[in-house]
Amino acid sequence: MIVELVVVLVVLVVLAAVVIGLYNNLVKLRNMVDNAWAQVDVQLQRRLDLIPNLVETVKGYASHESDTLEGVTQARAAVMSASSPEGKMQADNLLTGALKNLFAVAESYPDLKASVNFQQLQAELSDTEDKISYMRQSYNDTVMKFNTAIQTFPAVLIAGAMGFKARESFDAVSAADAAPEVRF
Repeated sequence: MIVELVVVLVVLVVLAAVVIGLYNNLVKLRNMVDNAWAQVDVQLQRRLDLIPNLVETVKGYASHESDTLEGVTQARAAVMSASSPEGKMQADNLLTGALKNLFAVAESYPDLKASVNFQQLQAELSDTEDKISYMRQSYNDTVMKFNTAIQTFPAVLIAGAMGFKARESFDAVSAADAAPEVRF
């Protein structure tokens, strides 16, 4: 009788240790996803801070391109007002498209392209875009690890009950491979 009780206690202790280990691993992965998103968000904010200066510079040379400038401004506002990572991802995809259109329009203004201020802003924005791309990749890798962890055995048995839900990857713009439309 005592041996059976000891065996049951050992099994319960081992089971509790496994559940605690799984839970702690899931918490660590969730925190890594949150941190990776924070790094993406920092770069998105850096880009948002550059855009007003870029719009003002373009406005000085191409003020009649108001539709393009308005599109960039609206897309920037959408990113700023998004409250969730998923919402920011969607709004950021719109902003990326609007910026592509803005740079396509800028191509038709030689004085604008030659402006030192425009060149500096374009270089900073390009650098920021590279950082965003890297941070997106890091975020997506971390999301994949987290999602895999909560969907595989034995963690799948406890993940849902403990509030762990799959996260969404930061996908590229659906039309990222299409050239922007240029209107004159």
